[in-house]
Amino acid sequence: MEDGCSKVVSGGGSGSCGGGAKKPFHFARSLTYHHHQGHRVLPPAAKWRRHQLADEPRARPKDVVLYTTSLRGVRRTFADCSSVRAILRGFRVAVDERDVSMDAAFRRELRSLLDARGRAFSLPQLLVGGRLVGGADEVKQLHESGQLRRLLDGAAGQDPAYVCDGCGGVRFVPCTACGGGRKVFVEEEDRVQRCGDCNENGLEEWQAGSC
Repeated sequence: MEDGCSKVVSGGGSGSCGGGAKKPFHFARSLTYHHHQGHRVLPPAAKWRRHQLADEPRARPKDVVLYTTSLRGVRRTFADCSSVRAILRGFRVAVDERDVSMDAAFRRELRSLLDARGRAFSLPQLLVGGRLVGGADEVKQLHESGQLRRLLDGAAGQDPAYVCDGCGGVRFVPCTACGGGRKVFVEEEDRVQRCGDCNENGLEEWQAGSC
């Protein structure tokens, strides 16, 4: 399916998926979880002393952004994404997960971020408070040493069992304008054109990323 469960690394959406709108088609439930109302804020800790690049997308302090993929084409990559996701769930923090297989904009976002640091494109990638932590190996090492807990101090909390009623936990729903077909008929011009409301997969973010 990258680069919260954002919309550049600068921010992850927060809020709830309420509203009286008609309930859209649901994808199968995933492990994706995003910022939601009722967060608890963990105690602040010492700042992580790494310089943030000027061209790196900026996130609010202690936003936790995870770039992943839900595609199983490369088994190791899929397994690494699942491992890092599970580690973060154990800390019960709200994660803005950006599945690059769901939206190419996330992939471009992450590629730009990694290029700015001279790093090769790889998944998963974790950012905390706008700073790049790294991939699966770095996250596991920090977790084993106890440093990851300190990095996550001050992040918004969330029950990992929560699943959004609107999107089923996958952040996206089929486009309401074209039904996911990516084309719409323009009566005035008597022609079919590319739908401007959805991405390359015929998907749109549920209520503009409100979950």
